Amino acid sequence: MTPSLYLWLLPLFPLAGFAINGVLGRRLPKGAVSLVALLFPAAAFVQVLWIVSRLHQGLTLPYLERFSTPWIAVTGFHANFSFLLDQLTIVMLLVVTGVGLVIHLYSVGYMAEEEGYWRFFSYMNLFLFFMLTLVLAANFLLLFVGWEGVGLVSYLLIGFYYTKDSAANAGKKAFIVNRIGDFGFLLAMFLIIAHFGTLSFNEVFSNIAAHPEMQGGVLTAIALLLLLGATGKSAQIPLYVWLPDAMEGPTPVSALIHAATMVTAGVYMLARTHVLFGRSPLALTVVAVIGAATAFFAATIGILQTDIKRVLAYSTISQLGYMFLACGVAAYSMGIFHLVTHAFFKALLFLAAGSVIHALGGEQDMRNMGGLRKKLPVTFWTMTAAVFAISGLFPFAGFFSKDAILAADFVSPHDGKMLWAVGLITAGLTSFYMFRLWYMTFFGSPRYLESSADQAGHGSHGGHGVHESPWAMLLPLIILGILSLAGGWIGWPEAMGGSNWIAHFLDPVFASAGTAAATVPTAADIQLDRILAGVSMLTALLGWFLADLMYRRRPQLADAAERNAKPLYSLIWNKYWVDEIYANVIVWPILAVSRDLLGRGIESGVIDGTNNAWTRIGSGVSRWIRRMQSGNIRSYAGWLAAGAAAVLIVVLYLAHLY
Repeated sequence: MTPSLYLWLLPLFPLAGFAINGVLGRRLPKGAVSLVALLFPAAAFVQVLWIVSRLHQGLTLPYLERFSTPWIAVTGFHANFSFLLDQLTIVMLLVVTGVGLVIHLYSVGYMAEEEGYWRFFSYMNLFLFFMLTLVLAANFLLLFVGWEGVGLVSYLLIGFYYTKDSAANAGKKAFIVNRIGDFGFLLAMFLIIAHFGTLSFNEVFSNIAAHPEMQGGVLTAIALLLLLGATGKSAQIPLYVWLPDAMEGPTPVSALIHAATMVTAGVYMLARTHVLFGRSPLALTVVAVIGAATAFFAATIGILQTDIKRVLAYSTISQLGYMFLACGVAAYSMGIFHLVTHAFFKALLFLAAGSVIHALGGEQDMRNMGGLRKKLPVTFWTMTAAVFAISGLFPFAGFFSKDAILAADFVSPHDGKMLWAVGLITAGLTSFYMFRLWYMTFFGSPRYLESSADQAGHGSHGGHGVHESPWAMLLPLIILGILSLAGGWIGWPEAMGGSNWIAHFLDPVFASAGTAAATVPTAADIQLDRILAGVSMLTALLGWFLADLMYRRRPQLADAAERNAKPLYSLIWNKYWVDEIYANVIVWPILAVSRDLLGRGIESGVIDGTNNAWTRIGSGVSRWIRRMQSGNIRSYAGWLAAGAAAVLIVVLYLAHLY
């Protein structure tokens, strides 16, 4: 019997950090707040490493730890408060606690001068608590608790600068858009209860496995509703619109949301529920189409963005599309592999962007940057590793995971070649806009000296005062830079002499999906993989070449392209007017109905009017009764006589009738 792993401690560590800083942080010195903020996530990470070490000592997976039996019990239904540990959980725990800890460390330097320092770190710890709960959950209900929790804390962190209208509105937008997806998740759980009588992963999936004839139908409905929830959390079409606006939060928040927590929740949920999706070819096709469409769509928007954080936001949406694309062709291991490598290089991209913004006193427009390569050498070289990784250049991390997804698309029997072509074009666009960011930020002549702040002589960076960030911020960049280079080697493919360790590690979880990596590739498979990898590499190099041509060697070409393709440029520059379409087609009609019809018509006219009418009637009656209470004996006698006369008249009338 396996001794307890004390899984309950994992989420409780960051929850304790949240409670201490949340209650006492206002009165604690900044150093104590920082210690609490780092100590508890570090404790969670150490416990995860201890659990991993137990794998080498014969720990049997999957492992279930129950804390309340039952947690909820009503007639015909019960749910346990329990945590599940398997290979998928371990991978996610390493990403959430490891990358989350690095981002916390970076935040100590980045947020040092901010008001609400203690509040920021209490929210960050709470974010980890809910994400760990989500990942460890052994049933849909507990997963939903974590799911809603990360949505709540994202609202708090995105709107951290709540005195800014843009930040407050961005937080509300994220919260409301995610409620749409969460409604789909709730409906899916109701269907699961109605059909299976339980929300336990093990019981639901075992029931499906025991009935091979169970295909489509209600399973398709459940899968599509779960997909709606995933499109909200992981910012896919049509619910992606909240993520670009989430850049209003502090940069470490962007890194945490994009790399290690919230947006990965949808991908994790798809992978966790792969048994459901495996019985619905229609649902899988929808997942693949949404992933491919989102990846391409967001990449096209990214090529013209000028805000450095918004470029990265659209790149996140696009990369999440790749993960959905992998899940849509049942290559779940490859989707999780890309989630891991993406956590490394996307966290690094945001933190390096934060280092640039920090050096320039809050400047985020790349048109006001340039020439920072020598001013910020550590930031430059670490961000270079991340740019190479996300562009898919060998031997950086993104090359292996992205290439694995494209190869899985190519061999998929369901429109695989079309999906592969969309993914390949998207890879080229990704390389182009990321090297565009690289050149505009670090190369060419400095443009930040021309900013209005410097001309006025009060710029926070003072032009010539631009300097590298403190080591509390640089050390996380170096750690993530190493992972962006070598983190993908855990999936080094057999075609290149590797063992594809991560795919084999995840095989026990996804074996039922028919995507196990245990089969030995044939010579033809190896040859095809090498060809596809070569094509992918050439596409990335082509994107780099075009960015180099337009933004370093001949920058006038970018201006010429804008002039010659004005309608297309305007379409992409305005992000296809999706936000405006949503506002006019959905938001404003709802506001009009709620404000004019329900607010003024029903609430003010009917409800308030009825209440006011009864108020006037009551006031009139009370005034009439008040006159009777005059305190005058003769008046009382008169009312008594009038009352007696009225009673006598009624009695005589009734006597006459009967």
